[in-house]
Amino acid sequence: MTNDKTLRSLLEGVANGKVSPDMALDSLKDFAYESVGEFAKIDHHRQLRTGFPEVIWGPGKTPEQIAQIMEVMRLRNPVVMATRIEPTVYAALQPKVRGLRYYESARICAIAPLTIEPQFEGVISILSAGTADLPVAEEAAVTAELSGFQVKRLWDVGVAGIHRLLSNRHLIDSASVLIVVAGMEGALPSVVAGLADCPVIAVPTSIGYGASFGGLAPLLTMLNSCAVGIGVVNIDNGFGAAVLAGQILRTAEKLQLASSGS
Repeated sequence: MTNDKTLRSLLEGVANGKVSPDMALDSLKDFAYESVGEFAKIDHHRQLRTGFPEVIWGPGKTPEQIAQIMEVMRLRNPVVMATRIEPTVYAALQPKVRGLRYYESARICAIAPLTIEPQFEGVISILSAGTADLPVAEEAAVTAELSGFQVKRLWDVGVAGIHRLLSNRHLIDSASVLIVVAGMEGALPSVVAGLADCPVIAVPTSIGYGASFGGLAPLLTMLNSCAVGIGVVNIDNGFGAAVLAGQILRTAEKLQLASSGS
């Protein structure tokens, strides 16, 4: 009951008498949430409400807890994802969860099809300022791909060598939404936003020397950007940037459908 099509099919079954009210009630009994042991309540309704299923936050959970949550979620979702999973945690999860895949750079593990075709129009282009920013950039990229969006990557194009960015101007021009990931002083999103005609989501990272204050300096730089059209997410929040980019594309698709319907 985690998507519109399944729920509509159930209601139509009740309406035409093919499904009894008791059978429907049994299908809907865990509609709002489902308890897993004494430690988690899975929000199965989130996909229907927001368009994105619940995702497991790895830190603070034991491998046993993550495995149990994933096994419950896989019964209702084609893709089950856990973020911030370190290699040692994945090693403990692998024998417990059948078909688990690991995206090491992104620190994401997932139960997912081998290939996921894009389900939505548009392109999310993701840029990183430096190689050290890749874990956050890859978190954004893998999250977007697992959510059914087309992704293009452009790594190591920071402002210290601006020609690297300018020689890839075509990637900026072809993007529907841009996610720009940068640490140090965090100047890259301002430069990109000055070149782009689409929304720019800026992601500050905790990469930098002492005065970067663990990502606070690039965060403030991005918030104070003189370029327009930039939204800023929290430090190291590649996941949040990907979901925001996805919501922008989903909204554009809904508006297009509404316009064509009228």
